[in-house]
Parts: sequence; structure tokens; C-alpha cells
Amino acid sequence: QVQLVESGGGLVQAGGSLRLTCTASGKIISINAMGWYRQAPGNQRELVAPIISGGSTTYADSVKGRFTFSRDNAKNTVYLQMNSLKPEDTAVYYCNYRDNFGFNYWGQGTQVTVSS
Repeated sequence: QVQLVESGGGLVQAGGSLRLTCTASGKIISINAMGWYRQAPGNQRELVAPIISGGSTTYADSVKGRFTFSRDNAKNTVYLQMNSLKPEDTAVYYCNYRDNFGFNYWGQGTQVTVSS
């Protein structure tokens, strides 16, 4: 079993910043298999970061240049630094871990609300 605990969401004005944290416990093989998704009301859940493309790591187009994904292997923790937030970034943000069998584990979600 894998447990993912997220924190760091909240209410912020447009242009502000938030930092999301997700700590994993349990049968984690590698936190390289962790990432962040988000889901806005009425929308499908989308991958925010990291996106592996052509051997390099990138981000969803909508957050490029504003969000930064990072890992701390020693702490089994991943982060999402979100700067220059926009109202359209408002969503529930979920931490994800995919195991070697392709099974997805999800955190409980953390609400990010950006006011205009």
C-alpha cells in the first residue's frame, strides 16, 4: 500500500504564489513515479508536472514558466512551486504515484483557489 499526503493549498490572489507538498509512505519504489495533477470543476483531471517528453521533463503548457516541480528523495517528497497564479489555476490538486504495475495511487487532494 502507498499513502500520499498533500498540503499547501489555499486561497491566494492572482499573481501570488503557493507551494504544494506531497509526502509518500508505504511501498514506494521510486518517487520518480510521482507527479501532480489537477481537476477544475467540470473538467477532466489533467497532468500538471512532470511530463516526460523525448527524454526531458516538462510541464503542461498552461503552467510553463510559472510552476516548478521538484523532488526530495531522502524525504519521499515532491513539491510544486506555483508562481504568478491565475484564476484559471483554480482546481483541486492531486498528488499521484504510479507503481510498476501501472496502478495509480492518489492523495486526498488539496484545493487551490485563485481570486481575481
